[in-house]
Amino acid sequence: MPIVGGAVFAILAGMAIGAFWKEKGTAAAGIKFTSKKVLQTAVVLLGFGLPLTQIAQVGASSLPVIASTIAASLLTAFILCHALRVPGRTATLIGVGSSICGGSAIAATAPVIKANDQEVAHAISVVFLFNVLAALIFPTLGDAIGMTNDGFGLFAGTAVNDTSSVTAAAAVWDGMHPGANALDYATIVKLTRTLAIIPITFVLALWVSSRERKAALADGKAPTSAFSLKRALPTFIVLFVCASIVATAASAVGIDLSVFEPLKFASKFFIVMAMAAIGLNTDVVGLVKSGAKPIVLGAACWIAIACVSLAAQHALGLW
Repeated sequence: MPIVGGAVFAILAGMAIGAFWKEKGTAAAGIKFTSKKVLQTAVVLLGFGLPLTQIAQVGASSLPVIASTIAASLLTAFILCHALRVPGRTATLIGVGSSICGGSAIAATAPVIKANDQEVAHAISVVFLFNVLAALIFPTLGDAIGMTNDGFGLFAGTAVNDTSSVTAAAAVWDGMHPGANALDYATIVKLTRTLAIIPITFVLALWVSSRERKAALADGKAPTSAFSLKRALPTFIVLFVCASIVATAASAVGIDLSVFEPLKFASKFFIVMAMAAIGLNTDVVGLVKSGAKPIVLGAACWIAIACVSLAAQHALGLW
């Protein structure tokens, strides 16, 4: 089911099984390993599907739209985090997931900001809801306001967050407009947008390191040492960048990137595994009790991204 994606089914299945599994503690070590280490491995392998040359392929014209939508989502999440009193890590995950690439961005960000499984589950659930709405609504919306084929491809690539939903929305558009080929354009824009994982996680890693240092000083404790980039930036993010560089170099020397398909498939498989483990470790009752505020925040991010994408395209004369 392309609109939903395997990660959502996995986390829902994990929650359902976990609610009735009386002896879940016997598998605690395996669940923890899968939700942490396997998830980090998935992010590293994701890099092999993201050569840095994607930016050149899309062209500089789409980069302002990508940058403005990411900024709009992160700013909205920051403002509403304080206004609605949504927990900071949940708001960060929703903002990053909405602005970059849904589950993959949440998977990359969660270990950096030290989010727990319940926070990850909540963010995935909120992002999933608006993924489905976007895939169902945006093709009709684009048709109603007279978007061009490339314009809708750019809109889908920047305003829909998860890759599966981007392709679903673009495929619906192509079905409505035979020969449009918006799917290819939307996919390239989406992959370029995914590269924002690198600077976003880097900045968040620096922020978390700075907060921990200030907290230590506030408690009257001496910080462990001076700032260290190695400690601030998780190893798996460094490996993710290295994997992306390998893919870029391979593309530059003419190697068909299809050789990395098994690694990309493994990445998706590992993400599904990790989401199932997170589902098993999630307190469903606590998730329900947390209320509607994260959904309101997610809705605001979703609306902000869609509006800014359309406005930026119109201002740049791309639509």
